Amino acid sequence: MTDWNFATAYEFIADTIGDEPALICDNLIRTWTEYDDRAARIAQVLTEHGLKPDSKAGIYLHNGNEYLEAHHGILKLRGCPVNVNYRYKEEELVYLLNNADAEAVIFQSSYADRIDTIRHELNDVRCFIQVDDESGNPLIDGAVAYEDAIADTDPMPRIDRKVEDVYMLYTGGTTGMPKGVMYANGQHCMGLAGFGATLGISPSETPDDLPENIRQAMNLGPLPVGLVCCPLMHGTGMWVGAMVTSLTGGAVVTVNHLGLDPHLLWSEAQLHRASLLTIVGDAFARPLLNALDEAHDKGDPYDISSVNTMISSGVMWSQEVKEGLLRHNEMTLIDAMGSTEGGMGTSISTREDSATTAKFGMNPDAKVFNDDDNEVQPGSGEMGLIGTQSAMIGYFKDPEKTAKTVREIDGVRYVFPGDYATVEADGGITLLGRGSMCINTAGEKVFPEEVEEVIKSHASIVDCLVVGISDERFGERVVAVLSQTSDSADELQLMEHCREHLAGYKLPKNLLLVEVVQRAPNGKADYKWAKQTALEMLGRS
Repeated sequence: MTDWNFATAYEFIADTIGDEPALICDNLIRTWTEYDDRAARIAQVLTEHGLKPDSKAGIYLHNGNEYLEAHHGILKLRGCPVNVNYRYKEEELVYLLNNADAEAVIFQSSYADRIDTIRHELNDVRCFIQVDDESGNPLIDGAVAYEDAIADTDPMPRIDRKVEDVYMLYTGGTTGMPKGVMYANGQHCMGLAGFGATLGISPSETPDDLPENIRQAMNLGPLPVGLVCCPLMHGTGMWVGAMVTSLTGGAVVTVNHLGLDPHLLWSEAQLHRASLLTIVGDAFARPLLNALDEAHDKGDPYDISSVNTMISSGVMWSQEVKEGLLRHNEMTLIDAMGSTEGGMGTSISTREDSATTAKFGMNPDAKVFNDDDNEVQPGSGEMGLIGTQSAMIGYFKDPEKTAKTVREIDGVRYVFPGDYATVEADGGITLLGRGSMCINTAGEKVFPEEVEEVIKSHASIVDCLVVGISDERFGERVVAVLSQTSDSADELQLMEHCREHLAGYKLPKNLLLVEVVQRAPNGKADYKWAKQTALEMLGRS
């Protein structure tokens, strides 16, 4: 019986359906055979530069085929890919790459000058691989050109790998510096492969089962085509968008274009007959819905009949936007509640059954515990922390944070990402929000996400973030930073809207209008920016 491991699973798939498409970007299609071969050549280059099992290699790239080839190549040698946020500047890059003990960096040519500037500060990096792009930047001294490396190098021979090989993803760091969340490669792979059942692939007990299950799926129809709308440098894009699709033998479609262009995404979905779209909440879903509405109103609607599933993870996906998308196409909308540390629940919406925002069915391996580590009883109204039996090992180089996040209760190991919830009488959970962002006002707890959802449900609101600002009277005051459409409502109208849905202590004391609410590239809230903006607008910076 073969052990689970991402690289090994992909090799099994490449040997089974080698001529089928695996990667698509800018109409460049790589078959499974080409994908595996190119990754093996990158693995050989890294090996020749001294990388070995457990070596870390940073991927500082935009979405594209090269990102996934590099990722697969690092895993082939039993190394650990490190996701690098392409928004990072010099200081952040030095911190991340040194914290990760990175021995190689595969980077976009657009950032060649930045890498060249910091290379003398990188403690362990011995290999630089530069991916050419439209920037036209020349190769930095000592770097290897990506395509030359592939053309001039033989593929690394295949090797045996272990379930416990470390796989790591760095969190975005909405509070504090980013941290590496470690997983056992095999356990993580098995978990994501199980998610393939959602896309019509029979569950596989071992990687040995993948070939037959994929053949059976091919006999029933086309294999999945997954369009990744969010960045691969974050967990939702890489794990849900790319890895789940790949573990079904499907083709991963990416767009090598910075910024969210919803019309481009729908055009790609139409062109490649995408069956799955991966997004991150309303930050992606609302612009996608607006683009569908615009095309429909112009009498030239997109043909999205192939799209049978949309998956979101990471932030709330509002009910009104889900219902708007379902008006355009009959599909299943999966709202997965989870974080880098682990999954906790799902909410599924269809035309026949539209779920409510923030209400989720709890995963079988998740529970809600109160402050005394007792399980919260359904229907009690008690608030607690969600714990999940995730495959997460811990935080890289941070045993203190690991001890706070990974705990045993009654002999069972749980991971607590920090999300609070109540348990409904039917066993479902209502998500309240992250404890780290909770606002304490006049002795009451207010979760920003709840207030944000109410404000965003007003027709004039484009986006909103809610933060707590210190206040002499209340301890903290609730402050909303928001953006509006051209048909904007005044403050009185917005406050009346909030009063209809929120208790008095949850009402924002200030509504601050900005042109654009800033978010991270993956659509997640940038509370640091929101708080600093609020302080400046209130004259307290």
